[in-house]
Amino acid sequence: MPVTDDDPSKHPNSARIYDYMLGGSNNFAADREAARTIVAGQPDMPLISQANRAFLRRVVRFFADQGIEQYLDLGSGIPTVGSVHQVAQAVGREPRVVCVDIDPITVAHGQLLLRDQPNAIAIRGDMRHPLDVLAQEELRATLQLDQPVAVLMLASLHFVLDEEAALAIVACLREVMAPGSYLAISHASYDHLPEDRRRDMEALARTAHIPLSVRSRDEILRFFDGLELVEPGVVHLPLWRPESSEDIFMDDPPRSAVYGGVGLRR
Repeated sequence: MPVTDDDPSKHPNSARIYDYMLGGSNNFAADREAARTIVAGQPDMPLISQANRAFLRRVVRFFADQGIEQYLDLGSGIPTVGSVHQVAQAVGREPRVVCVDIDPITVAHGQLLLRDQPNAIAIRGDMRHPLDVLAQEELRATLQLDQPVAVLMLASLHFVLDEEAALAIVACLREVMAPGSYLAISHASYDHLPEDRRRDMEALARTAHIPLSVRSRDEILRFFDGLELVEPGVVHLPLWRPESSEDIFMDDPPRSAVYGGVGLRR
């Protein structure tokens, strides 16, 4: 592929940075450089990424236990090892999965990785416009939206900078979700940090060209308005239905720097 000034591979992308943090190979030099900048300021970031992936695993297993067989992963990133379709398949289901991301290179990687998965697809879409995403023909050919769907927004809403816009996205999804559907959210927070360290982290995000809107637990709770929170509610990632006392950050849950929660649409 020729490299031009508009070539997305020249600019860091959060999905590909996440892939790099998880040890993946679907990333470019710009992503690796941004990741190294982030890790220099926040050495825990690879572990935080792993904790978020472990949260994904636990929520998908929970959904499968509830009989959910349809998954919509918004801001999915690259569906590499431990992604939604793999976890759901591992618990004996035949899930239908749609991965949605805005980055064309991320989507192209996803389509390549899912080419042999008949019930899992990757499509390009902007989660800031959920109705447009839901109207896509490929999505509607894969998911039956009048039946329960698990919607995952993991480490994605903090890239929506405007507070009211972020709330509107979730409210729109809540209105169209069929009864019995679930929404899972994980979201970065600086609640655990002193003010000076928070300023350092905000400066770090700007330096890495990855703008974030990092919210408090109370602000994250607002995303679940109108839904029934699944126990244990909105908690630091390690505390959401942990599998073992040896889980990442179980000895210091706020160190995960991310809250997670699941809501049920009655």
